[in-house]
Amino acid sequence: MLLAGDIGGTKTQLALYEPGADIHTPAITATFPSGQYGSLEAVIGDFLRETGAQVTHASFCVAGPVVAGRAKITNLPWMIEEETLAATLHLSGVRLLNDLEAIAAAVPLTTPDDLHTLNAGEAVAGGPIAVIAPGTGLGEAYLTWDGGTYRAHASEGGHADFAPNTPQQIEMLIYLMRRYGRVSYERVISGLGIPNIYDYVRGSGYAPESPALAAHLAGATDRAPIIVAAACADDADALCTEALRLFVAVLGAEAGNLALKIFATSGVYLSGGIPPRILPALSDGQFMHAFADKGRFTELLSRVPVHVIIHPIALLGAARYGTEMM
Repeated sequence: MLLAGDIGGTKTQLALYEPGADIHTPAITATFPSGQYGSLEAVIGDFLRETGAQVTHASFCVAGPVVAGRAKITNLPWMIEEETLAATLHLSGVRLLNDLEAIAAAVPLTTPDDLHTLNAGEAVAGGPIAVIAPGTGLGEAYLTWDGGTYRAHASEGGHADFAPNTPQQIEMLIYLMRRYGRVSYERVISGLGIPNIYDYVRGSGYAPESPALAAHLAGATDRAPIIVAAACADDADALCTEALRLFVAVLGAEAGNLALKIFATSGVYLSGGIPPRILPALSDGQFMHAFADKGRFTELLSRVPVHVIIHPIALLGAARYGTEMM
């Protein structure tokens, strides 16, 4: 039996898969609050005791880089090692992978019900595929065809230098450089970045800030959901609307950059926690305009399929890797 998991700083989702079963339908799933445990081994111990399952292999995707079979989880004091897990849990094989690599691995397994299409495009069979995922941070990954199947590859492209392409974005870069020094794309197009964009728009004098919104933001630990909600409301706030418009424009431009870098002729997929929540803003044309606005390559990018993944698929990607071990 296979144990697969999606390990995050807030929650850990575990699932069991019977041999030969469809990995879209795990036999058992359970979610645990990560912060209440001292290690992944402790979470797994509780899960196996509750289920009485006997597992032989395990595959986990983690919120952080994986190097030589080891991973330090972002926002948790956990160090996870493949060899230690295998020895502690008496498993025949353990695989750790970055969560964006897992999402990428699951892309070929998605169904139309998992997707919201922004651009139907013309997919080239066997062409590279790009994945860009704004959530708490900004993840990027890609897939290449090996002649028989798609293989996923992790990256840390979200930490590349932010490249503005309008006068307003140049002003925003200068504003953020004064705050942070170096400015990556993650500082702009992520849950961490949305408040940065809002602060710039407010500071630019674009519109007055609502006292009620200011009070709401002042008491919030995470301002991004408040800003997005205010931008998407029927009585949308002007500052939040402009912040979301800038977010979508920069996200579109960076998604187009990623498509160019890997020549993503089979498509670009948006994942992460933010895109499903802002589908109307992504669908009104400004995202695709920024995506394809690449000079001599505009026509090429206009033919690239672009989809939003509207359901979580990281666990599915981890399970795919696990079944390949068995």
